[in-house]
This record gives sequence, C-alpha cells and structure tokens, in this order.
Amino acid sequence: MKICIYGAGAIGGWIGASLAQAGERLNVVARGATLEALQRDGLSLMRGDVRTRVPANAVADPEALGTQDLVVIAVKAPALAGVAERIGPLIGPDTLVLVAMNGVPWWFLEGGFGGAITGHRLAAVDPDGAIARAIPSRNVIGCVVHASCSLDAPGVVRHHFGNGLIVGEPSGEATPRAQKLVALLQRAGLDATLSPQIQKDVWFKLWGNMTVNPISALTGVTTDLIMGDDYVRGFISAVMLEAKEIGHRIGIEITQSPEDRHAVTMKLGAFKTSMLQDVEAGRSVELDALVTVVRELGELTAVATPFTDALLGLARLKMRKLGLY
Repeated sequence: MKICIYGAGAIGGWIGASLAQAGERLNVVARGATLEALQRDGLSLMRGDVRTRVPANAVADPEALGTQDLVVIAVKAPALAGVAERIGPLIGPDTLVLVAMNGVPWWFLEGGFGGAITGHRLAAVDPDGAIARAIPSRNVIGCVVHASCSLDAPGVVRHHFGNGLIVGEPSGEATPRAQKLVALLQRAGLDATLSPQIQKDVWFKLWGNMTVNPISALTGVTTDLIMGDDYVRGFISAVMLEAKEIGHRIGIEITQSPEDRHAVTMKLGAFKTSMLQDVEAGRSVELDALVTVVRELGELTAVATPFTDALLGLARLKMRKLGLY
C-alpha cells in the first residue's frame, strides 16, 4: 500500500512506526526539524529503553508523493486548516483518510448521523467549509485513539501506555474498506476495532477530556489534583451533564454518570493532559474542537450550556493572553 502520515508527531509517529514495523513502506509529510530528523535518521519509536528505528520517506511537499491508498491525519486541530490547503495531491477517489485527532471533527454530522441536524457544517471546527471541500467525507474513516504518546525529540516518539484505535465509517456501515483497514492496523500490532457508530466513540472520549484538558491548561496542575478538588470536580460534572444531554438529542446515549467517569480518570494517577503539554510547549491549543464545538451543538439542539460557556470563556481568555488561541 501507499501509506502517508500527515503530521508525524506523537500519535502519527506511533501509528506510522507500527505500520512500518509490519513491513509497510512509510511516506511522511513533515516540515522543519521533524523533516530534517526523519530524512537523516528515520522514525524512532521508544518503548521503555527499547528503541526501534524504521525508515521513512519524508517530504515537505505532498505533490512529491502523489495519490496514496491511505493517509493518516494526526495533527492538532488548530493545524488542520493548513493541512487541508496542501493535502489535495495525496487524495484520489479511493484514498482512505484516517482522521486520528482529538475532539469533534468536521465530518461529525455526515453519513446520516445527527438526527435533525444531520449534514450541518460545524463552524467551530470548519468555519468556511474549506476542510470539508479539501477532504471529502466519502474518503473519511473516523478514528478515536486510546493511547498516550509523546515526543522525546523530532522524529523520536515515546509510547507510554494504551494501544487502542477505534475506527469507523461516518455512516456506521461495516464496509469492506473499513474492515480491511482494521485488519491492517491489527497486523501492525495495534488494538484496532471497528465501531458501529464512531461518533459515539468520539463523543464519549470528548465527554472526559473536554473538561479536564482546559482546566489543566488554566491551572497548570495534573489530573489527580483536578479530580481531588470537590468544587472543581462538581463543576466538571455540571459541564458533562450538559454534554450528555446534547449527545442524547443527536442519538448518542451515555449510560455512565460523571462520577463513573471521574473514577476512571482518577485511576490514571498524576498526569499532564495534552492541552497542558501544549501550553507548556507554547503550542496552539485545541479549544475549539474540544469545547467551542460543544457550545455550538448545544445551540443547534436547544440545550442550555451555562457551565460549558463559563469553561470556554475562562479558557479562551487565558489562552489568548498566552497567545495560544
């Protein structure tokens, strides 16, 4: 297969290295220090003290690669508009585009999903529709990542824990192409499963990280301290209940209570969320894909979101002051 990773950061690098270890030839679109490192040293995956290095055909210009069979997009949400401007040469009529990103994606209400708001363009994540035009929903396979990875250096990915990828068609169909993709990912050693409703998996992951991520970015503290404060945990629960009702109105039922989810988060111990890591590194934050879009969906479904609004307003002010939003 012709496989391209667009965004060889922590998650993209982990997926790409796994595919390369399984014998697939790996193309990568990168820039700056990452491009230089990949061209010089290849892509490295660290598991504990064990380092595995795989070759990578890294280029700056997608036109140098041409049409691919599979493109994995694994960038932070603020970078997606820039990707959309350049990704065209990689996508043909039969190209699969696996979108391995946090938050609610631009294709969320495609494939007949969403009830009364099916097909609505989400302005929070695709303001002018440019992303949808560049990456047609017919090419998209959704993906929810359940793994923790970071970068030791450009082109050097460290895998911490988790090995899960949930993938699925926006339509929910178990298509032959989706089944073949799951099999490919499984051959690469990843715990890939096919979802009958990938939007539910997206929403359920969001249900936890739409609160803890921005609160950690605001406060600078790890998740154990956030979960250990009764007032903060109560505020998080209130936001989650708003999102739970929005989910109900678009066809996603969450049977857990917020406290059930808190218990899971607390078991993970003290860790820095991805948004806190971005703040500390001076990178733009994924606030729109995690919180702004929930507020928009609340408006579309007539669900009041005062607690979500408060979280968004506070986080937005802080990130604007830091120049990260």
